[in-house]
Amino acid sequence: MKYRDVLPKIEAVLDSGKAIVLTGMRRVGKTTILRHFYHRLGGENAVFIDLENPVERRAFEKEDYNLIKNELELKGVDFSKPHYVFLDEIQYVRSAPSVMKFFVDTYGTRFFVSGSASFYLKNLFSESLAGRKFIFELYPLTFREFLIFKGLLPPDSEGIRRALRSERVRANVESLFEEYMRFGGFPEVVLAGSEEEKRMLLKEMFVSFYQKEVLGLAGFRKNRELMNLMLFMMESVGSLLDVSKVARQVGLSRHTVKGYLEFLTGSYFLRLIHPFSLNRQVEIRRMPKVYMCDCGMLNAFVTLDRGRNFEQAVFQSILPSVEEINFYRKKTGQEVDFILDEHLAVEVKWRPSGYEEKRLRAMCRQLGIKDWLILSPKNLNWLVAQEDRTIGP
Repeated sequence: MKYRDVLPKIEAVLDSGKAIVLTGMRRVGKTTILRHFYHRLGGENAVFIDLENPVERRAFEKEDYNLIKNELELKGVDFSKPHYVFLDEIQYVRSAPSVMKFFVDTYGTRFFVSGSASFYLKNLFSESLAGRKFIFELYPLTFREFLIFKGLLPPDSEGIRRALRSERVRANVESLFEEYMRFGGFPEVVLAGSEEEKRMLLKEMFVSFYQKEVLGLAGFRKNRELMNLMLFMMESVGSLLDVSKVARQVGLSRHTVKGYLEFLTGSYFLRLIHPFSLNRQVEIRRMPKVYMCDCGMLNAFVTLDRGRNFEQAVFQSILPSVEEINFYRKKTGQEVDFILDEHLAVEVKWRPSGYEEKRLRAMCRQLGIKDWLILSPKNLNWLVAQEDRTIGP
């Protein structure tokens, strides 16, 4: 079991009595974390059920909840004592929230569940589970988690700060970021032994996502057009999204493209970030920017310049640690790559110049943003630590 930043967040609510729900794209490590807590908490009075397995799923699809209870008892659950039920791939059972509510309210059952797409989980976990759950989102590894997986850094913040004072560690950070940009942060890929194995895994993961999420769960009919849309979005990383232009490009209606994009964002394949504005309505109306789930999967299918590849890698490293990410662009074309939680401006430059700092400071003053920083391949310490948010002038 490798350290993930989500682990202490889950630990903090273990005694709450509420269901723990882990969601994210396929192959980001949800099942590993679920089994970690199964072995740690379950003891003898727990059951782990893989709902992607039709045989296992059948027991949880019964309309009579007493029959479900009987099935769980046959699997060894003693309802007279504290007990745990771990459900993997819960998006396959539409009635799961109602079943969980019944067992939580009736028997005090502790549920740990995972699902591969928020697109389905948000629909599944309706108000019937209001106040009875904590939802945690899991993404591909951030660069900090990547370095921990590689054994270069310890998992604790103080240990990371000490390590970054070492010249040897800083040199390795820069060289390993090249690998992170190229192959991304899916745990299996990071731990794979050879570059060929990494490339094969990335392509297999894309095919699995397309077959199981797109064809299996979503059931879209225009599959060729949707595939073209996915590839077009990969080529558009870091660019503004003009839905009408995209619709013409892939041969679909604007309405259909919007529906497909909603699915692709809800299933974690891509992420749209909106422009920063003090007027929320203006922010919503303007075009968002496009980013993908993982730079490794991106590089397996399209070729981007190093600047955009660097921007994508920084984005996916920042995403799990902030509440909100925006960008800012003036009519003249000048922009700030990322504005984090409305108070920190981050400019991402493959080869920064002295002019960039002057320009960023001026734009931050106009926006009323106090803190700023410029990230480059030679300046990655903040991306690793992400502790000090007061790096402005």
